Amino acid sequence: MSDYVPSNFEKQSFENQKLNLKTKLAYGAGDLVSGITTNISVFFLLVFFTNVAGIPAGMAGSILLIGKIWDAVNDPFVGVLTDKTQSRRWGRRLPWLLYGAVPFGLFFFLQWIVPQFGGDANRNVWGLFWYYVVIGLISQVFYTIVNLPYTAMTPELTQDYDERTSLTSFRFGFSIGGSIFSLLLAKFIFNLISDRQQQYIVLTAICSVISVLALFWCVFGTRDRAMAFEAKRTATEQPPSIPFKEQLLIVFGNVPFLFIIGIYLFSWLAVQITASIIPYFVVNCMRLKESDVPTVMIGVQGTALVMLFVLSALSKKIGKKAVYFMGITLWIIAAAGLFFLQPSQIGLMYVMAVMAGVGVSAAYLTPWSMIPDVIELDELQTGQRREGIFYAFMVLLQKFGLALGLFLVGNALQASGFKEAVVGQSTLPVQPESALLAIRLAVGPLPTICLILSLVLTYFYPITREMHAEIMLKLKHNREQGTERE
Repeated sequence: MSDYVPSNFEKQSFENQKLNLKTKLAYGAGDLVSGITTNISVFFLLVFFTNVAGIPAGMAGSILLIGKIWDAVNDPFVGVLTDKTQSRRWGRRLPWLLYGAVPFGLFFFLQWIVPQFGGDANRNVWGLFWYYVVIGLISQVFYTIVNLPYTAMTPELTQDYDERTSLTSFRFGFSIGGSIFSLLLAKFIFNLISDRQQQYIVLTAICSVISVLALFWCVFGTRDRAMAFEAKRTATEQPPSIPFKEQLLIVFGNVPFLFIIGIYLFSWLAVQITASIIPYFVVNCMRLKESDVPTVMIGVQGTALVMLFVLSALSKKIGKKAVYFMGITLWIIAAAGLFFLQPSQIGLMYVMAVMAGVGVSAAYLTPWSMIPDVIELDELQTGQRREGIFYAFMVLLQKFGLALGLFLVGNALQASGFKEAVVGQSTLPVQPESALLAIRLAVGPLPTICLILSLVLTYFYPITREMHAEIMLKLKHNREQGTERE
């Protein structure tokens, strides 16, 4: 394969170029991976462990927490490695997506089979526990390899304040669209196939193939734009690299980034807790069928998808903070209402699902559209662009929120006396009142506390549109001075 030669497109003024629809679509397609695979994991993995593999709820939550402890180590290192990657043909980020796509799809699928480890029930449960731990660790490594460089591409594809919000809208449009597709697919497969284990095998096999193809679309569709940034970046004299430990100190010394960390952690934790408990809430508290679970989830995710573009346009007029407050407030009202819902109030449940969807959309859009602004501030202060290290911590928080949410829900269910299914049984056990109360607490009050804390941090977030414009002017001045010195 020959070296990549920059086109005339790459020699134009990068800062003045708007993203075309082809690039936005290709970049958005990359988040189908998160939208499909993460969505399936959030909504169904805990249920799969307890109701298909027959693992106690506490052990099931622990499997995911172990994986995230490992993520705390590998995410920042992968972020630094992507910053240091050099490829004349693919740039810094794209090689990771290109070569990590197939292994990621394979190990995601392997999480959803149920191997047997002997006839003894206790031995089999512990065999399954360690199998899912090992496969989960490997799967998370490859998720980091493809997802972290992908998320770090946002500030490299455009440096325009509002264009980034638009690009983020496309990204999460595909993400939420992928999650809706996966739920529709799940509903179709659950109705078509009666065997629970076969349901998940077919579902995840299809999702794995789609995710791999989406990553290839992202790589080839954004290549020109990514290489335009690389041509601009490498043409500018780069300061000496900063040691990893010092980079961590700089990252955590960036006050606006600390605010974003808190906002995202609390909002994403609310998303994960809600998503993981909804299947139990729908079946055990509202007394609906398992095939009705995807329908409720589509109510949330469908609203989130529509509102994503509405909130993106609205943020240009009233600002990111105001949009976040509006969406999260609606979600808090819905979460409070869900706690008191009774089985006869099915229609009201869907109304609250729509209200929550507005808040979920704000939780997706706002923190991620803030991150590029923080990266520019860091460049102004240090003279280096280190997207990888900042996005590494955001991806880490995303995974930590998922793991912590599932761990808390799993252990709360086990402590409340929740009864896991027996492998091979066609009917689910009847849950005691203590377990039903734990489910209601997890769907209402617990997410509400997290959301209120995120609102407090959002109120004090310091970077405004005016401050960002000033940062960009200073960066442009510094870059022009660097070009003159050459």
